[in-house]
Amino acid sequence: MAKDVNKRVEELREAIRRHDWLYYVENSPKISDWAYDAFFAELQELEAKHPELVTADSPTQRVGGQPLEGFLTVRHAVPMLSIDNTYDPGELRAFDKRVAKGLEGQAYDYVVELKIDGLAINLRYEEGRLVRAATRGDGTKGDDVTANIRTIRAIPLTLKDHAQIPEVIEVRGEVYMPKAAFAALNKAKDERGEPPFANPRNAAAGSLKLLDPKITAKRKLAFFAYSVGQCSKRLADDHWGILQRFKQLGLPVNPNNRKAADIDEVIEICNGWEHKKIDLDYQIDGMVVKVNRLDQQDILGTTGRAPRWCISYKFAAEQAETTVESIEVQVGKTGTLTPVANLTPVLLAGTTVKRATLHNFDEVRRLDVRPGDTVTIEKAGEIIPQVVKVTGTSKGEREKPFAIPQTCPVCGEPVEVKVRSEAERDYTTVTCRNENCMGSLKQRLQYFVGRGQMDIEGLGPALIEQLVDSNLVLSFADIYRLRFDQLVQLERMADKSAANIMEGIEKSKTQDLWRFIAAMGIRNVGSQSAIILADEFGSLEKLMSASKEDLEAIDQIGPVMAESIHEYFQNPQNRAVIDAALAAGVAPTPPRQKKSQALQGKTVVATGTLQHFTREEIKQAIVDHGGKAASSVSKKTDYLLAGENAGSKLDKARELGVEIIDEQQFIKMIGK
Repeated sequence: MAKDVNKRVEELREAIRRHDWLYYVENSPKISDWAYDAFFAELQELEAKHPELVTADSPTQRVGGQPLEGFLTVRHAVPMLSIDNTYDPGELRAFDKRVAKGLEGQAYDYVVELKIDGLAINLRYEEGRLVRAATRGDGTKGDDVTANIRTIRAIPLTLKDHAQIPEVIEVRGEVYMPKAAFAALNKAKDERGEPPFANPRNAAAGSLKLLDPKITAKRKLAFFAYSVGQCSKRLADDHWGILQRFKQLGLPVNPNNRKAADIDEVIEICNGWEHKKIDLDYQIDGMVVKVNRLDQQDILGTTGRAPRWCISYKFAAEQAETTVESIEVQVGKTGTLTPVANLTPVLLAGTTVKRATLHNFDEVRRLDVRPGDTVTIEKAGEIIPQVVKVTGTSKGEREKPFAIPQTCPVCGEPVEVKVRSEAERDYTTVTCRNENCMGSLKQRLQYFVGRGQMDIEGLGPALIEQLVDSNLVLSFADIYRLRFDQLVQLERMADKSAANIMEGIEKSKTQDLWRFIAAMGIRNVGSQSAIILADEFGSLEKLMSASKEDLEAIDQIGPVMAESIHEYFQNPQNRAVIDAALAAGVAPTPPRQKKSQALQGKTVVATGTLQHFTREEIKQAIVDHGGKAASSVSKKTDYLLAGENAGSKLDKARELGVEIIDEQQFIKMIGK
């Protein structure tokens, strides 16, 4: 029996590794998410029953348990050298001449790679297993970020092709954040009232410096391998061969790498990507050109800080120069104040830019930007216009440095100024706490009607502005009291447009409950949290009456979020707005109807082999009858449903005094 379990555990691990590789490396998934989750759940259950079979490289061990105290400094076995930069084709040709001179007439070719805008990482594998990951640091030593790197599913914990793996191999590459993950992260930061990251590179670097790997795991980082550090045996005779070998070992390699016969082909490839880079789902800031043959790399050598056989061709960021006409302060939906530069209109990357973010007041101070200054702007992550630097000042006397406002620019109430600390950085937050501030009201309403929330088509920012300024809408409840005759009187509003908006408002009244919860703009609550809350409570009334203790008992709802939710619903003004919306016909659609409330408020953990339910069926049965299906036993567990071969969860339940039931008792409880 033990032999069979061991065999099944290895089969599951191999299947999960294969499908991770297909999904994250080959971008060619072969099974559904449900099927993958079933493999993972089965492996977790077997490892829980047989903890002696758990290994460090098991897919279940990617995320560590406890936050780190700090990062150790480690010395690189082979220094991680920097690369010399060049910015025009003429400098590439000069590099080629130096290569030709150094090789004294030998024939040579190149490999051209995309220069990913991320963070350089060294992965050390011993006997095929990942044992350490370190940042580049100063090139000689860096931070040990192994716990965080293990959370990146594109990085294998165990290499493939075991018979051919060197005893020691260090794989070097770039950790980066895809554009979609970057946008989602900044959206979540905005929902929490935190300042956004300026670009994907900063987001990736900050994510690897978090002390809690569980948070890093949520950041959806990715990785491409591009070179070798220390290696106990040579992988190939040239760099192109190393990249092909990486693929055989299960490492992700950028599919856009190309061989080039000469410098003319190198320049052609570089020029092509300068125009195509916008289509990638990650950010690049140039190309890397490498002499292909390893023996020729050895001949060319290094300068002490950079290889002579390699050069980086940097794209000029699409920039424009313009003048700051004024600096204004926006008020976000949670009351956070953000500085924005109003600019003399200028064309940048195909669009006319009139405004650019200054991110936060710390950035204003760092740039020392003032009205009247000439500035260079570019698009952060090729999306958001931002001020990069001050390039000139007015000939007369400059305006005084822009100061952090002491009052809200919209309502005039005093603001709260705090210096906060994250693992990534310290930053200053400035917040208007006036719940009746028109500035934050407009932002809250724009968020409420947005596509990811109530999805009311036609109610854009300009119309929200008019509705608030005309006192027609002063809360989200007022949206549901709007009349057709009121809308058609607004500026640039035709009958058909007004009718479409009224139809959109009516349709939104029965949006899913989670959308209504998300749309309220509760601090720290985004769409995923709203889904969890809707599934847990099933109705708005039950959610509004939940205590902080009830909320904290829910998986993925921590103390800070629980406090925000409880505080929101205890506020009489918020309750009045919700009641008014309900009275106006808002009737959110609850989650799938539960079959009974037999397990209402109860947390149930199922373990072992059951006769009448699969793992997925037992979880659904618990939820269908009002309970919460949990995966681990704790003091908050009400029942442990124990099947055959229950294992360690049964021992823990006995230790904690959790009530233990069998399958027949469970069936009787739910009245089946």
